[in-house]
This record gives sequence, C-alpha cells and structure tokens, in this order.
Amino acid sequence: MKKAIAVLPLALISVLLSAQSPFPSENEISQFSSSTTCVVLEDDPFSPFNVYIKKAMKEFWTITPFEFIEQDEFEIRMKKPDYSFIMLTETTYDKDKSGSAFNFINLVQGKNINRISALPEICAIPLSSSGEDDLDYGYKLGAILLFMQKHANLIIEDPSKTGRRYLKFYNENIPEVLSKRILVKQEDLSPAIGDMDKIKAIYSGKVEIVSEEEIVKAIQERSPSTVVLHKVGPAGEVSGGYCFKMLIGTDDAIMYYYNSHTIDNNNPDGFLPADLKRLARFN
Repeated sequence: MKKAIAVLPLALISVLLSAQSPFPSENEISQFSSSTTCVVLEDDPFSPFNVYIKKAMKEFWTITPFEFIEQDEFEIRMKKPDYSFIMLTETTYDKDKSGSAFNFINLVQGKNINRISALPEICAIPLSSSGEDDLDYGYKLGAILLFMQKHANLIIEDPSKTGRRYLKFYNENIPEVLSKRILVKQEDLSPAIGDMDKIKAIYSGKVEIVSEEEIVKAIQERSPSTVVLHKVGPAGEVSGGYCFKMLIGTDDAIMYYYNSHTIDNNNPDGFLPADLKRLARFN
C-alpha cells in the first residue's frame, strides 16, 4: 500500500496517511477545468523548490489560471471546489522494507472535506527521493508540469482514464519510442548500460548520454521527436527500495514509458538493460 505524509500543511498533518487519495469523479474533473490552480509553497523562505516551481509554472503552466499561496491559505481554500492545488507529499510503501520515502508532486482538486488524503487526485508523479537535494530534480519540473497538464486534458476528455494504474496506461506509447531521441544523464543509467557500446548492444534506437544543461535546453525549446528520462530512486546505497523510470516527450508532453523495479544486487538503482529490451521489442 502506498502511504503519504503530506509535506504541507504541517498544522494539519502529523501522522502517516493510511489511504491513497481518491481519483476524481466526472463532476470533479469538470470542476478542475474551471478552477484556479494554487501552488502551495514550502514554509522555508530559502526553499529551492519554491524557486524552481515558480519559474516552471510561469514558463510551462497554461491549462488553468494559477497563483502561489502559503500553507495557511491552503488550509482555508482546500475545501473549495473553485480551487485545485499543486503540492508536495512525502510517500512511503508498505512493501518497501528499506523504509525509503519519496517526494511526489500532486495535482489535486479542492473538495469540502477535512483530510488532505481525501482530496481527488488528478495526477501524482514521483519527483525525488526524500532528503535529496532539490537541485537534483528542479531542472525536470518543466517536463513534469507539461505532462500533468496533458494527463488532466486526457481525463477531461475521457474520465474513464482515471484509475490506480493510470501511469502504466501510457506504456501503450512504447512502440513510438524507437522514432524518438532519448536523452539520459550518465548517473541515471545502471552500470550494465553505462556507456554507448553497452546501450547499442541492446537497443538500436537513438540514445544520447547528455548533461543536465542539454536536458534543460531540450525541455525549454520543446525539441521535436525527443524524450527525456526521469528516474527517481532512494537516497544512498539502498537494497529493497523502489526505482521509478519515466520517458516524457519534450515537444508533446506525452509519457512514452513508465516502469518501476525493486532494487537488489541484480537490479541496481537506474535505468536497466531490461528497460531497454522492453523498448527494443518493437524494433
């Protein structure tokens, strides 16, 4: 079971939330369409997240009007369906014996309830390991926000696309990856595919091992026929924790691949040969 500790607001959350947020009804999806999206900032005035999310929202968010609010204002507005919210939550999993926690970025709809965990969840994406330096994920926020809007538009058009496995739904796009350029950072690859020779032995498509700056440029310029790897794993050397892997298009904001695995000696933290083989099946 997935459990979430809301990073905000601290006044409301002091214990582990035992239930995953519900998915929105058709009426609640309609409410989102006409809502103002409130980005709930962290209390820390020096928070790198606040800096990165402000910049990314102004550059990439277009689906609804938006504003930035403090946590005390969230407590007031969370019960109002006129508002939707982008917020951070800290999440753990019952089956993860390593006890690793992850930061998720959540898009939820306001509702007249008293529990944050009961707010209808439009989209939630693994962002980083809890405790990881914000600098390690800030550069990918643009691509993630574009995808969240793409997913929101999808369920607005077809409310049946909500559900517990909605990220895996995007794996129907895997056959298209071969026509794309995949941009990855060296540190996001497992050692077994840690250089281009090892990658080419498995996958015939175009893969480029690039710097963070090149990924930022591809996202900002909406580079055509390009996907970037978003990999989230636990902090430090952990066995038994989860590793999440997503490929997101820079020009169309489509998720082309989603997978996760449990980290062990044979499957380290990183994009695996098994991931490349799954993509290569459609060659």
